[in-house]
Amino acid sequence: MEAGGETQPRRVFINNVNSYASKHIAKFLSGCFLGAFPNTGESEEEGRISSVNGTRAFQIVGTISEESDEERPYVLEEYFQLGRDELLPKLMDCDVVVYNITQHTNQIEEALWAVTALHNNMKNFSRGKMFILISTVMTWAGSKPVKPDDQEIPFTDEIFWRRRAHPNFTQHIDLEKRVVKMGKTDRRLFSTYVVASGLQYGMGEQIFHYFYKTSWLGEEQEIPVFGDGNNILPTIHINDLASVLQNVIQQCPELYYFLAVDNSNNTMKDIVKAIASALGPGKIQTKPHEEAFLIKELSVMEIDTLLVNLCMKGVLIKDLFSVSWLCESGLVDNIGMVVEEYRRARGLLPVRLCVLGPPAVGKSTVSKEICKHYKLQHITLKETISETIALLNNAVNASRPNAENDSAESQELLNRMQDSMKENGGLLEDQLLLKVVRDKLMSNPCSNQGFVLDGFPKTYKQAKELFSADEYESEDGTASYKKIMPEFVLVLDASDAFLKDRVINLPERLVQEHKYDYFHFVQRLARYRKKHTEDETVVNYFDELDINPLYLEVTSNDESDCLILMQKVFDMVGKPRNYGPSTQEVEEGDRRKAEEEMRREAQMRAEEEKKALEEAQQRHARWEKWTKDLEKQRQQEEELLEAQTVHMRSYLMEHVMPTLTQGLTECCTFHPEDPVDFLAEYLFKNSPANY
Repeated sequence: MEAGGETQPRRVFINNVNSYASKHIAKFLSGCFLGAFPNTGESEEEGRISSVNGTRAFQIVGTISEESDEERPYVLEEYFQLGRDELLPKLMDCDVVVYNITQHTNQIEEALWAVTALHNNMKNFSRGKMFILISTVMTWAGSKPVKPDDQEIPFTDEIFWRRRAHPNFTQHIDLEKRVVKMGKTDRRLFSTYVVASGLQYGMGEQIFHYFYKTSWLGEEQEIPVFGDGNNILPTIHINDLASVLQNVIQQCPELYYFLAVDNSNNTMKDIVKAIASALGPGKIQTKPHEEAFLIKELSVMEIDTLLVNLCMKGVLIKDLFSVSWLCESGLVDNIGMVVEEYRRARGLLPVRLCVLGPPAVGKSTVSKEICKHYKLQHITLKETISETIALLNNAVNASRPNAENDSAESQELLNRMQDSMKENGGLLEDQLLLKVVRDKLMSNPCSNQGFVLDGFPKTYKQAKELFSADEYESEDGTASYKKIMPEFVLVLDASDAFLKDRVINLPERLVQEHKYDYFHFVQRLARYRKKHTEDETVVNYFDELDINPLYLEVTSNDESDCLILMQKVFDMVGKPRNYGPSTQEVEEGDRRKAEEEMRREAQMRAEEEKKALEEAQQRHARWEKWTKDLEKQRQQEEELLEAQTVHMRSYLMEHVMPTLTQGLTECCTFHPEDPVDFLAEYLFKNSPANY
């Protein structure tokens, strides 16, 4: 059906709608409306206005690879773990079947089955159907470039039959050829298309995510570029890819093979440099491509793709389609917009806090705990000024070519700061101080993770000049104050008596470090109280901007009270908006946990062995004592028995034994029949009592 002639929404099947590419393609198509011009770049609301009747052009259904709690309102029906006999009727009910094989190789076999099954059931179609295979430019990676006059001619989709695949992508090119062949049987009933996608970026990232994450976290001073970095990467924004698919669906072109790439032809080095500059330190370092295989976040397929070198141009999509590009000039030229998409899609929004309060109330302690919990930058005046001076010295002393202007500007600012500090007793004048603080707040780490501004600004005027929208703008013309304006303001307070008592009991080292000698501290506290009785205070400034401060009273130094106070802060700010622990931190935590478990087990074994040894020693001691006591008791019993039988033995030896001995002798002589009776009679007759 011709573009703009639809009267009913088309049912579109997309595989793996929970994966990066398919999800955003589904989102894009679900926002298209009947009668609206294909891919005008309008918002959903604008699309409703320009459409004929506000009816969506596509109903999206699809499979999911795993169940999750994520809601996908842009998908009408989801299918999980359906057998092929169950999936085929779902495909037959659709007008368009889209299979994306750019991310998961396990989808190649299913895509082949799907296009074959649909082709075999053409006779049962009640209306024409379309099959679109989203493939990859890696099916061109083995092609030999044409270089007349040493000028490399870009590969175009007009010569797609010359493409040769990367050795690891032969299955992809075989599937492309089969899809094209099956679409030639009867294009009126079953038309097939192949869209070879460039490396996809945008809306949170997928293949370039490692470089975004590494830059955002700031864990490395130099972001790695694998290989020499001079390889050209054909790329396309994921929404631009989706708009190409929309044009294919709605225009049903006669041609069947399209290259979906933008006009950039950026090198790998250009892309990583742009990402590092937008999110991180801006420095890159080339490394051998073999080191890429040591990165756990990168799969072998992704590494192969990142190392490809292809100069490409999508001629047909520009000649046949009216695509209103989102990023036609590529990733590097649109890095600001893409970085903002990345932050929002992944929820990496900075947390910005300002902590205020009188001296010695515990601002720095609370700020450090907040920074530790949310992984934020801790901003203090002393450290910020010292860091700025060090950076300016490095910039002045660095011998870089073509950097004379930067060096001169750095030297000028350094001289101004040094002169100001000499004139003001080691302090900076307000204008220079605000510039230093503002530059720090605008730095990439603060823009990425966020910050806690510790004890500054101190006056209403400083707050107004630091955060005023009229003071400065960013390079793209947007008000930069929005990037540094605190979302949350925390005001700590305590009684003067409590603060004085706390300072008196501080260790001498902290007293000297914070200049909390009693006389100086009392003056600072008095100045603070006086400023906060005025009509215009820092807290009033935030109140005027509808930023309601959280007031917390510090009444105790007890750890339990501090934990309660911090919990109130965490409840105000909410959950962290970052990646959580990095891979290295997780591994380090697992290692420490394993070591702690091993130490605990070793300690338990040592304690058990010690206990067993002590028990054995105790048993041995008890056995020895028992043996000695038994021997002593036996000896005592023998001695007692001996003492008790002395008189008995004397009596027997004197009166019994002689007669008995004679009787036994007589018995042995005569051998009577009854020896006992004979002996009894003999004793009776010869008893001494008978005499």
